[in-house]
Amino acid sequence: MSAAYFEEDYRRVADTAETLGFLAGTGIEIIRRLDRRGPPRHVLFDFDGTLSLIRQGWIDVMAPMMVEVLQGAGANEPPEVLDRLVREFIMELTGKQTIYQMIRLADEVRRRGGTPEDPLDYKAVYHQRLMGRIAGRREALRLGQAKPAEMLVPYSIELLGALQQRGVTLYVASGTDEQYVIEEVRLLGLDRYFGPHVYGALDDYKSFSKAMVIQRILEKNRVPGESLLGFGDGYVEIQNVKAVGGTAVAVASDEARRSGLPDPWKRDRLIGAGADLVIPDYRDFRPLVAYLWGEA
Repeated sequence: MSAAYFEEDYRRVADTAETLGFLAGTGIEIIRRLDRRGPPRHVLFDFDGTLSLIRQGWIDVMAPMMVEVLQGAGANEPPEVLDRLVREFIMELTGKQTIYQMIRLADEVRRRGGTPEDPLDYKAVYHQRLMGRIAGRREALRLGQAKPAEMLVPYSIELLGALQQRGVTLYVASGTDEQYVIEEVRLLGLDRYFGPHVYGALDDYKSFSKAMVIQRILEKNRVPGESLLGFGDGYVEIQNVKAVGGTAVAVASDEARRSGLPDPWKRDRLIGAGADLVIPDYRDFRPLVAYLWGEA
């Protein structure tokens, strides 16, 4: 596979013991000190779990669907064993495009002597079920019955406004299919921040990756990687931003409760991927932006 579109597997490059503590009076955990010659000029966000909570609970749609597929392929394991198996590899691949989880499902079918369907077909079934689960959320936003803030990581809008005031260009790059990302960005009222810079997965998954988006940003604007700032709750965007010399902020969001506390699993995983900072949400957006601009 070409490195241009291939999304790497998770690699642990740091340990949670390396943390330097918290920025005074905040929940901003500093893992390593920033080493930049200037402030950020381009800021990349993942979408689901980093900004949007519309799809919160998606794993409880994907896992049962995969268990059904494996049972239909003649798997002999008890349902609870299959459920544990699929949840492990779903989480292992979280951050990549959805198609990679479906490719792994096809591999598991093959291992059990079955003939898998095209991974794109599995992805279509998953999306159909997920849309059924979140249809009420999307409709409530569309009709104005729910406020966007109710389905965003807390203080997302405040952070985006603060970044926009700094004159940076904002981008979204998501492993979710692009048509859904564009629509949900609009439903959440975030299109005024990102404009046309919203990118997502394509059926031809070789035509998209977060690394490709980053490469285009740097080449089009003729800027070095250190001018890039990235926010994400998945390891892929953390690894991709660090690979070009950018600054990576891990968003260890508690999607279900919005508690303001970091999700322990995300925190550990994202520190391991090389994040520079860890935050649970954006409630400390003012000191966060000041720190990222070298003012605190």
